[in-house]
Amino acid sequence: MKKFLYILTITLLFSCNNSAQNNNPEQQAVINSQPIVVPMENGKAKAYFASGCFWCVEAIYESVKGVEEVISGYAGGHTKNPTYEASNTGRTGHAEAVEVIYNPKVVSFATLVDVYFGSQDPTQVNGQGPDKGSQYRSIIFYQNDEQKKIIEEKKATLAKKLNDEIAAEVYPFQKFWEAEAYHQNYEKRHPNQAYIRNVSVPRLKRFQAKFPELLKEDTKH
Repeated sequence: MKKFLYILTITLLFSCNNSAQNNNPEQQAVINSQPIVVPMENGKAKAYFASGCFWCVEAIYESVKGVEEVISGYAGGHTKNPTYEASNTGRTGHAEAVEVIYNPKVVSFATLVDVYFGSQDPTQVNGQGPDKGSQYRSIIFYQNDEQKKIIEEKKATLAKKLNDEIAAEVYPFQKFWEAEAYHQNYEKRHPNQAYIRNVSVPRLKRFQAKFPELLKEDTKH
């Protein structure tokens, strides 16, 4: 969808009515569920974030020191095996999300949350930039009470600083569904694609200028 629409215009006005999702008992069950803890593997932990287009978010987190790998996918919804096309209807409950595999000895979960809030418009509801709809909404996932406390404290501090409401939803982590292969490392593989040039790269550069101390050496400009 993004590839087609951005050939036409970078001022995408796509919107999605989210009221049905908010009233969906299956979606409420996801929101009210107990978080699932993802065990560490080989000293690496995993964290999950949704912040608009996963092409953009993947590139941002991959530039951060201590992050080993970032995978694009879907999370936060009530349906199984979501696809890109199904997610784009806004009816699956899922948002485009990323799985961040990181070394907690190098970068903390708290810092990853700072990256999250610092790399988006935290007040934009149901989307990021020109991407609008529930599938692009901001969600930050927690796996335990400690992570939830970190998220809520940082969210409250940011709301006070901006004197505005923060749009990010806070969900217990349940399941991450890996996206189709053609979405992975999309920005690196398609640097001349219109959406990448006009939206994703500028968003990455804004983040890099804001947090130079967090960047890997090979991503500094």
